[in-house]
Amino acid sequence: MKILLVRVSSLGDVLHNLPMVADIARHYPDATIDWVVEEGYTSLVRLNRRVGTIFPFALRRWRKSLGKQETRAEIAAFLRTLRQTRYDYVFDTQGLLKTGIIMGAARLAPGGQKVGLANGSEGSGYEGISRLFHTKSIPLDPRTHAVARGRLVAAAALGYAVDTPADFGLPALSAADARPEWMGEAPYTVYFHGTARDAKKWAPANWIALGQALAPMAILLPWGSPKEKLEAEALAAGLPNARVLPKLSMADATLLARHAALVVGVDTGLTHIAAAFVRPTVEIYADSPLWKTEGNWSNNIINLGDQGQPPGVPEVLAAARLLLAGVP
Repeated sequence: MKILLVRVSSLGDVLHNLPMVADIARHYPDATIDWVVEEGYTSLVRLNRRVGTIFPFALRRWRKSLGKQETRAEIAAFLRTLRQTRYDYVFDTQGLLKTGIIMGAARLAPGGQKVGLANGSEGSGYEGISRLFHTKSIPLDPRTHAVARGRLVAAAALGYAVDTPADFGLPALSAADARPEWMGEAPYTVYFHGTARDAKKWAPANWIALGQALAPMAILLPWGSPKEKLEAEALAAGLPNARVLPKLSMADATLLARHAALVVGVDTGLTHIAAAFVRPTVEIYADSPLWKTEGNWSNNIINLGDQGQPPGVPEVLAAARLLLAGVP
């Protein structure tokens, strides 16, 4: 069986789609599973060794230069490569016009199906026009968890039940895994403090109070934009045990999460990556619904807050200390 998954973005959504791979492989061990994903997230998908061919999709870059001949040639090459294989199933678990178009471009084997979402989740950017490209649309409860959505769509199409914990297929950390120089050798807490939407952030004074209480453990502060770098520098100024990191690639940010003794982060992709690696993780929800993305597959994850109800420092500190002590 040849299967193509179409989930191009964003970081957290791509991550939450990974358990589909383990489910399919468990029930169809001889299946070939390929994936179309935004080029910036290929390093994450590549960590799952069950994924075969990865098709980098570069819409974010292409849209800036659609008038250039080399961009049009690159798009044509992407489509040509995609269409070299005939698939038994193509799954679009994002439900957007752009992912529907990719699904439409993919070729089916005789009797093959193109399967997608019949509806979106509450607050999602689902675009109903995407159903035009389906041969089968799967309805889901509007409050289905982000990880469960893709798993349930594949299960409905392929005829099995979702009855196991989510398996992201990510490699376990080994003592032989090298640590880059910027990480250092001492145990550390990483703050995933940055996110595109300000309402999802936790107050700077809270981060500083938490770091002071966790001292002398080192606090590492990554950033993804000039604005986030300024925010990281402001946090570091209030913490004697904090260090602002250099600009990290996606692969390095993933490595940062994998090696952390403790991760504290807001509802953002890198926090969810740490949770997927089953690192001791405190997820902070301030302005997004807990039910949608909470880490619910491991006792090593503690979820605090909810939409409009951010947790206080005492709650987060208590959770951090439990995880550092190894208490489920």
